Order: sequence, then C-alpha cells, then structure tokens
Amino acid sequence: MTSPSTPGPTVGLVGIGRMGAAMARAIARSGRSLVLWNRSLDKAATLAAELAGAGATVRVVGSPALAAAQADIVLTMLADDAAVQAVYGGANGLIAGARAGQVLVDLSTITPATIRGLESAVRGRGAGLLDSPVSGSTALAESGGLTLMVGGAAADLERARPALEPLAKRIFHLGPVGAGAAMKLAVNTVIFGLNESLAEALLLAERAGIAIADAHEVIANSAAGAPFVGYKRAAFVEPDTTPVAFAVDLALKDLRLIGAMAAASGVDLPGADASRAVLQAASDAGLGAADFSAVIRQLRAAGTTGEGAPS
Repeated sequence: MTSPSTPGPTVGLVGIGRMGAAMARAIARSGRSLVLWNRSLDKAATLAAELAGAGATVRVVGSPALAAAQADIVLTMLADDAAVQAVYGGANGLIAGARAGQVLVDLSTITPATIRGLESAVRGRGAGLLDSPVSGSTALAESGGLTLMVGGAAADLERARPALEPLAKRIFHLGPVGAGAAMKLAVNTVIFGLNESLAEALLLAERAGIAIADAHEVIANSAAGAPFVGYKRAAFVEPDTTPVAFAVDLALKDLRLIGAMAAASGVDLPGADASRAVLQAASDAGLGAADFSAVIRQLRAAGTTGEGAPS
C-alpha cells in the first residue's frame, strides 16, 4: 500500500460483496484509511485483516451509522433498492450518522426514484449525496478501471473524488441526483442486448458445425467486436471453469428496473423485453445463480424442446 503525501479523507465502504471488496482493495492501495461495514460482519472482518496485512489502516464498525460517523466519504455498494433504503434509513442507518461536509455516494444499481427519495433527508443532515453506479468487472474495480456515472451536485463530486478516482478510468458527471442511476440502467440495456445477441450468434454458428471458440474469435474480430464480446469470452467458451461475474437473477433484477423506468418514461423497449424473457426462462430452469452468459444454455434447451423461447 502507498500513502498520500498529505493525510486524506477517511473512506467508509458499506456492502462488502465481490464488487465492494474489490473497491476496498483499490481504495486501500491509494493510501486512504478505510472504515468497513457489512450485514455479515465476518466478511468485513476477513477483508479488514487482508488489507491490514498489506499495510492499510482499516477498521470494522457495527452499523452503517457508525460508518458514517467515522468516515468523511461513505460509499455504498448494495444489492437492490430495498437494501439501499434499509442501509440509509432507520436509527442505525447512514443518514442517522451523517454530518455536515460529508458525502454519501451510492454505487448500487437502483432506480432513480429511490436515490432521489433519500436526498432531502441526507441534505437535512448537512451532508451531500451522489449516485455513482459503475460499469465494469470486479477486476476493473480492483485495478481502477471502472467507468463511473455520477448524479448530484458538482461540489459534492469534487469532495468525493479522493474515494472515486482510485476506482475509475473515467468519471462522468451527468446531472442532478438520479442521473447516474438512470444512465446505468441505459448502459445495462445495451449490455443485456449484447449478451443475448452474442449467445444467439454463438449458438447459430455452433449448430452449423463451427467450434464455439472459433466462432467467438471471429465475432470478436469483426465489426461486432465490442469490448463486452472479449470480456465474456471465457464465460461462453469455457463456462465450467469460469467464475460467475453477473448472475442470471441479478440481471433479471436490473431488467425489471429497466422495465419500470421505461414504463414510467413512456418508452417501449422490445429488445429488453426479449432479453428478460430468455433470462426468466433460464432462472425458471434452475440457472438463477449461474452467470448470465448461461442464456446460451437456455437457448440450446429451447431449440431442442421447442419451448422456452420468447414468442
């Protein structure tokens, strides 16, 4: 771990899943002191021991309110809207521990309405609020290669940069609170479409007798070779030995958020609807915990039985 030339703000990190832990490692490497909280405190304790062993200054606290009380910038990386509302609210929540001059930053994938609904209470404590969902993998989080989509006041973003810059290759400030959450759902609409299209293309080539690794190589080097195609190579070509990066059920959660946002906006998204139908069939078939590239398995099964594909 390296240390900044002058003491910097203490960073709180609430939510120590795969992505949250990767973020903690990147922030600790930048020399910032860390305060950790997780619903399962043993996960936070294990991560704290790892980081301390590498020379970081890190402590674990017993509630989100204590994380807010002991940190200058607090990042939250949580599963869904309900988890965000639970962590921010209540007697032991982040808002209860927030104070003037502090910035709370939510990096979860949630609806714009949820983060906007927290803004008044956070500002009532004198603190700032940003929504800053991310695009990228856990490996990119740990190496500082994420793309961050930020909604909130420019002054709050400047105060939060010491915690965000160690995570990101690009930080986009998109507008007021809620803009980041909206942009993340727009980005994920593309991701799910790419995932579905790639699965369909690989299956089509496979049924024509082309090895899936060869088909992927051609697609990756064609006009369709988006970064996502290369990133998902192992998941499609070597699924049995590749760790789950983004589970089917988590993708379904995001697609439901996309559907709700589309409905509220009066927008018809037939492509997202089709992706959701195939992912729902995969989940119903017992693949909910598998990586969302497992849609190719569902498509194979649907092609064999004549069932399970969207009409």
